[in-house]
Amino acid sequence: MVHFIGAGPGDPELITRKGARLLREAEIVIYAGSLVNPALLEECRPDARIYDSKDMDLDEVCALYLEAAQSGANVARLHTGDPSLYGAIREQMDFLKAHSIDYDVCPGVSAFCGAAAALQTEYTLPGVTQTVIISRAEGRTPVPEREQLAKLAAHQATMVLFLSATLADKVKTELLAGGYPENTPTAVVFRASWPDERVVRTTLAKLPEAFETPEARNEAGRLKPALIIVGRATCDATIYEASKLYDPGFTTAFRQGSTSASSK
Repeated sequence: MVHFIGAGPGDPELITRKGARLLREAEIVIYAGSLVNPALLEECRPDARIYDSKDMDLDEVCALYLEAAQSGANVARLHTGDPSLYGAIREQMDFLKAHSIDYDVCPGVSAFCGAAAALQTEYTLPGVTQTVIISRAEGRTPVPEREQLAKLAAHQATMVLFLSATLADKVKTELLAGGYPENTPTAVVFRASWPDERVVRTTLAKLPEAFETPEARNEAGRLKPALIIVGRATCDATIYEASKLYDPGFTTAFRQGSTSASSK
């Protein structure tokens, strides 16, 4: 059995209890060493065989799946965040299906959730936006024409961009062309939930400058993994409507609203 496990955004305590249990039980562990916190490997059993997939290609990973199936071993395949977002798991699952190897998926805490926690913000504020767009800037991996950032920008929703740290100028240009104002509140969260997590708050017009700050690079001078979050919901000064859920005059399936209560 192969278990695809969401390892969370970085903090080793943000793996789910189920994910940690599956990791402890696995005879073979394959983890994305470029992003997954190696502290999670402390959960592994002493005799586990551990492989870092940043040094492997798809064929090499799949060869381990075949070996595990032949020997009856369990595999923990650790992916950063939640594997459903930019996890490159589809091709692995197709291989497993083609070879009749059982697998399942254990969800994890995505980095965009870790970024919201770092910003201490709510992406979906009533009266501001009720939509979160998760996407990426087009780089070496193409983006469908209908999903170009300039087109997505027309919605003026909260936008969370993965895999775009090296494309800040392109992000700025396309989002401005799509209709976001230059002063749109924007944040860059570097290494969400890691000990060296850093937050840079700025505006869309000044987004590229966020990647020129000391917070943007590691000791080797490389850009740190980062998420770009664009939209008014990220700004503390944003005017929004209070949730109806806790409005004393609002009736829910569990509580009768008071007709004498005044809504905020």
